Amino acid sequence: MSNTTSKTADTRDLREFEKESSNIYLSTVIISKRANQIAEKQKEELRNRLEPFINDTDNLEEIQENREQIEISMMYERMPKPTLLATQEFIDGKTYWRLPEPIPNALPEK
Repeated sequence: MSNTTSKTADTRDLREFEKESSNIYLSTVIISKRANQIAEKQKEELRNRLEPFINDTDNLEEIQENREQIEISMMYERMPKPTLLATQEFIDGKTYWRLPEPIPNALPEK
């Protein structure tokens, strides 16, 4: 991911989004799908990093605050949101996308 990505939402010029796809709505869908991919990847990474801390017991007395676990969680909370990352990738031209080919005779004729 980029170090230049802001951690807060910024006002953007909508014309920047049209440059890549010539359609603001298509650009929005592309950014949305990329943000979902990034979010899934981050969620999987967080799950893998917190897996060693999983305790099988539900006993409240045995639950302990683990400093390392808290630091890992805080690190992920401080990261830029997936939507911001996806938007910056799209504006920088780092997002690969394509339109699916239309299926010939996809609709039955009447």
